[in-house]
This record gives sequence, C-alpha cells and structure tokens, in this order.
Amino acid sequence: MPRDLHALPRLSDRWSHLYLEHGRLEKEHEALVFLDAKGGSSRLPLDQFATILLGPGTTLTHAAARMLADNNTLLLWSGEEGVRFYSYGTGGTHSASRLLTQAAAWAAPDRRLAVIRRMYAKRFPEIIPAGTTLESIRAMEGNRVRNLYRSEAARTGVTWTGRNYDQASWHRADPINRALSAANSCLYGICHAAILTGGYSPAIGFIHTGKQLSFVYDVADLYKAAITVPMAFDIVATGQHEELERRVRMRCRDEFYRQRLLERVLPDIAEVLDAGDAGGEIPDELAGTAESLAGGGSIGGLPGESQLPDPGDPVENGDPPEPRRILDPDME
Repeated sequence: MPRDLHALPRLSDRWSHLYLEHGRLEKEHEALVFLDAKGGSSRLPLDQFATILLGPGTTLTHAAARMLADNNTLLLWSGEEGVRFYSYGTGGTHSASRLLTQAAAWAAPDRRLAVIRRMYAKRFPEIIPAGTTLESIRAMEGNRVRNLYRSEAARTGVTWTGRNYDQASWHRADPINRALSAANSCLYGICHAAILTGGYSPAIGFIHTGKQLSFVYDVADLYKAAITVPMAFDIVATGQHEELERRVRMRCRDEFYRQRLLERVLPDIAEVLDAGDAGGEIPDELAGTAESLAGGGSIGGLPGESQLPDPGDPVENGDPPEPRRILDPDME
C-alpha cells in the first residue's frame, strides 16, 4: 500500500504520552494491544500518542516496534512510574535543515548567547541588560528558580527545604521532590519527542551542554515555571501522597493536553533559535512517514481512566525500583 504523508495527524493533534508497565505490547492485525500482567488487554490508538514510555516488566514485539517507528511515535524506556530514563528510540523528519540551523546557532558565540538570552526572556519577565555574560545570566536564572520554589511553597503551604534527595533511595525523598522529578520526567519525554519530530538534535544544547539530552533540558526549562512546578506543589498540597508519582503522571497528561503543549514546542524552538521556518518541509512531514493506523481503534476526547484503563497501575509484588540515577538536570 502506498504511503500517505497526509494521513497521519500532526504532532500538535496528538495526546502527549502513555506510560505502560508489567505487560506485553504487541501487534494484533493492524492495531497495537497491551496485555497487562493481570490478564487484561487494552487496544491503543496508535496514531494519537507522541510518546510511549515503557516501564519495568514490559516487553514488546518486533512488529509493534516497527509500527511505532512507522507512525513516528517515540519510544522511551523508563524506570518505575516513568521517573528514570534509560534509553529511547528514533523518530522525526527526513530533513536535516533544522539540525543545520541549530548547529550553526550553537557554533557562533554571538548567536549562541543570543539564543540563551531569548530562552531566558521566554521564562522570566525581567529584562537582561545588554552585555551581561553567560555566567551572570546563569546566576540570575538560579536565583529566579529558587525564588520560584519559595513562592510556590508559600502559595500552597507545602514545606520546602530545597531541591534534593537521595538518588539511590527514591522513596526516601520528600513528596515535593518526588513530585517535581516525576513531572519533569514526563515533560522531558514530550519535549524530546517534539525535538526529534522537528529534526533537531537533542544533544546540541545552549544552556545545558555536554549531555546527550542537553537541548531537551533547555526546551523543557521553557515550561517548568508555568506548568510542572506549580502542578507538583498543587498535588503535594492536597496531602494525598499515596501513588504520588502515578497521580503526577496522570495530571501531566491532562495538563499537557489542556495547555496544548505539543502544539507550542516547535514554534517556541524556532523562536528562540530565530529560525523562522528553518525546515522548509511540507507541514505534514512533521507528523510522520506512514499511513495512519487509526482504524485499529480510537478514543474520543482526551484519554482518561474511564475511557482507557491505565496499564501503569502497580502490580502486587512487582519489581522494586532500581537504585538508578534519576534523570533530572536540576540535580546536576
């Protein structure tokens, strides 16, 4: 069957992410099905997710992986509750135009500093004086972030002692640090999916450098102050800390959709890079490179627990969390 670039929804039309754990993801006819450890099955609307996070105890077939790749859905292998990050698949456009634009902006010192200034300008209202050095800008940003945490703590009444926890003992951390890391982890996955879909490199960062996901951290920082930080404080302020990470993950899914986050990421990247329409591809190339498989099943509206059972529900006697390092550049 010939491929139709216009058959897939654009990235902005998709839901943000789906988290799966303790089960098997496989192809059934022309659809994806997740078989959970309790014997249940969920038919997944393949063309509606930008990212699928595979948590502990998950397996997938070769056919399922191929379907996701053809549909330009990013696969992330994560730890329990999606708060650890191990590996990722591929996705994105066939064009290198945006990657070359990003690399050129990074390689020229003046242009790189201009990108950093635009990134900070989108996050904070204060005007950065001309001639301010990168070191000074970073110090200003650190003060602003600390003030943000303190103001959110005062607003919600949540006790705040700083951004810290024992990375080898996740559940010993206080609830607000766990909530922040869980929310940021979801945010990184969505930004990562958009970056790859747009044809940019996740490694070529401007503020964060030297990591394979430096640009992911740069882009995610554009939204933390407005989305994940207040969200985490609001959730912890309820005092309901049972299944905290799962509640954060579900709230992220709803909030990302409500705020049309996927619709905003690529235009915001183009703005901070001063790139305009750097790609020059046809718009639908950003949506994928294969025909839609929506006929296999679809769900009207935003997926919720009453519509699509969350296979991420913990399983009794499931795998304990591994003492791995948590992906969170705030802790770098």
